[in-house]
Amino acid sequence: MQAFPYWRFALRAFAHPAMPPTHSPDAPPLIRLEGVRKTFRLPNGEAFDAVRPLTLQIHEGDVFGLVGKSGAGKSTLLRLVNLLERPDAGRVLVAGRDLTQLSRAELRAARQQIGMIFQQFNLIQNATVFDNVAFPLRIHAGHPRAEIDARVRECLALVGLAEKTDSYPAQLSGGQKQRVAIARALAPRPRVLLCDEPTSALDSETTRALLQTLREINQKIGVTIVIVTYELPVVEMLCRQVAILEKGQLVEQFAVDGQAGERSTVLGREIDELVRRRAREAAPRPPGQSARAVPQGVAYA
Repeated sequence: MQAFPYWRFALRAFAHPAMPPTHSPDAPPLIRLEGVRKTFRLPNGEAFDAVRPLTLQIHEGDVFGLVGKSGAGKSTLLRLVNLLERPDAGRVLVAGRDLTQLSRAELRAARQQIGMIFQQFNLIQNATVFDNVAFPLRIHAGHPRAEIDARVRECLALVGLAEKTDSYPAQLSGGQKQRVAIARALAPRPRVLLCDEPTSALDSETTRALLQTLREINQKIGVTIVIVTYELPVVEMLCRQVAILEKGQLVEQFAVDGQAGERSTVLGREIDELVRRRAREAAPRPPGQSARAVPQGVAYA
């Protein structure tokens, strides 16, 4: 995994207060992966175990991070949630339904409850912002034109792009393109939003704004967010729960703002250190005490 880029995170102004989970402790998980496994066949004929048998559960309303080095299996695991990758074994349950047992038509309908945004936006270049956001509503019958119009404008307002309905992707910045992708994913009113490294192509200021947007969406409409990232400050500032993967295995899981403990992984200890650093920087200073010097090459807001 790349060392997380401190230079990108002039984001200390974005440090968030602890966000208690919105679900009842006794509520069943919204997402449950039971013994899922995924193996790919490499060009040389060897088998690569991208996800080894693991079980994971995510509760409704959570912001859940999947972290690991390159090749740890985090993006493959994310794609198992909506069956963009079908597991070789195990069950994928969303809202109590085992997606692996659904027919094609039933799976298409179930995926309306699972939005997804990608690193490279995946927008239709010759379509307007309005038409990009309207796309998932138009491909499924039963949405009147007036309903589509209202929903598209509602989603664009939610991500701060109400004035961009007639623009084309080429006229937008990277951050604006990602916001359009978020609005498109939200158009069918999903309960889950899957995010595959959504900030990796963005600069620090745009990343900060995008994280703020995701937090507001989670808080306002309660959508459950599952985010894959290699940037640990994204986890520290956005997520409530984090799972750390190594070689396709779940090796550690904990509450980001929970009580610090003996972490079994280097990444877990680094996330704890980021949380402690944020707490120190947020603590009031005695009168007359100046802020500590910022180390060379490290930017803070």
